[in-house]
Amino acid sequence: MRRTLAVACLAAACASPAVALAAGDADAGALAPVDVVEVNGLVDDVVVHSIERAIARAESGEAQALVLQVDSDGAVASRARIEALFERIAASRVPIGVWVGPTTARAMGAAAQLVAAADVSAMAPGTEIGRTGRLLAPGGTTLSFGAATDELRTGLLDETRARELGALRLDIPDDGVPVVRNMLLAMDGLAARGVVLDTVRDTVQDATASGGGGTDQVVREATTARFFKLGAWERLLHTVASPAVTFLLATIGLALLIFELFTAGIGIAGSVAATCIVLAGHGVAVLPIRPLGAVALVAAMVAFAIDVQVGIPRLFTAVGTALYVVAALTIFGPSDAGPIRLPVATLVTAVVGTVLAFTVGMPSMVRTRFATPTIGREWMIGREGVAVGAIGPDGVARVEGATWRARTNRATPIADGDGLRVVAIDGVTLEVEPLVGAARDYRERRGRD
Repeated sequence: MRRTLAVACLAAACASPAVALAAGDADAGALAPVDVVEVNGLVDDVVVHSIERAIARAESGEAQALVLQVDSDGAVASRARIEALFERIAASRVPIGVWVGPTTARAMGAAAQLVAAADVSAMAPGTEIGRTGRLLAPGGTTLSFGAATDELRTGLLDETRARELGALRLDIPDDGVPVVRNMLLAMDGLAARGVVLDTVRDTVQDATASGGGGTDQVVREATTARFFKLGAWERLLHTVASPAVTFLLATIGLALLIFELFTAGIGIAGSVAATCIVLAGHGVAVLPIRPLGAVALVAAMVAFAIDVQVGIPRLFTAVGTALYVVAALTIFGPSDAGPIRLPVATLVTAVVGTVLAFTVGMPSMVRTRFATPTIGREWMIGREGVAVGAIGPDGVARVEGATWRARTNRATPIADGDGLRVVAIDGVTLEVEPLVGAARDYRERRGRD
């Protein structure tokens, strides 16, 4: 009988909203709504505050219950802050449910412990919970998942296994709760916090008028769910505090800052760099950052900048690439659910994009910005220097103690250590010729006497 009722509940939950409203609009309108709040990403202070605000809103009499829709890999808020949140949940005057969903969602760390703190909890098929770590003890009472407590401490359980071990607080023995609407059906008649929830109405329809042979049918109608998300400003702060976004913003900001240093004036690149660094700073303040990874990131940018000044990718570009990979792998410390790692797609995109920017894009853009009449460098024309490595036709020259990218006529290559003379300047590249035997063009060489 209970199995039949569960199947009926699932069928009603999966029905389209239009059919449900047509079935019993009067009775549905009489039911108090249930608030649904999304808990996505790492649980930081912004998310904690949104949950506390949702509880207060539900307690004000606007809703009969609150459901937290969870998809989170853990918490980065302090343990004291999380325990204060759980104490607030325990003191709530309205029942609170937790639904891990939709499919493929996960709840780990403190987010998984929300399941144990709720009055009713469920998971969508294909979801997982676990890696709870040390369980919180709000108000001196340690949370528990029953027989699943030890297994959840370091491992992950899918919906079926979690339900078998009694980790979920759901009385209807169905095959999971695929949508939020099923949570409303499951919470009907729940007695918690001195409240008996009334989230479902059974509407009897006379099938005679619709050609059903005169047999009455019962349509189960769930109450209205009101969905709440973070506001625009809160969503921005929560988004930039995610590991991938913080790392990319820091990379973009530092790269644009280097670009601005090698160009004349402070323009759009500098403004964008400042904005990215400020936003990344918020993420750094929220996320656990390892000093070694932060130092490696800054050192990588310094190494890249050295070769940008020369104009040729050389040893320091390789050093910068290695340091950048080390920074990407080590910059974030662990959350309460385990190490924080950049997604593989983000890691590959960041490394490849940064290397291309500093080996191809940055030198080209710097040369373009300086491809105008030379800015204060006319004095270098006619000066002598030496080749740092072979120049044929491109290479590096040392003039007046500074190293520059150099180019010579193909007919007159210059060997390593040979003397040279600056004859023109093209952007940040010096046009040079050997001190003896320079060519007027590709077909003619000057006399060597």
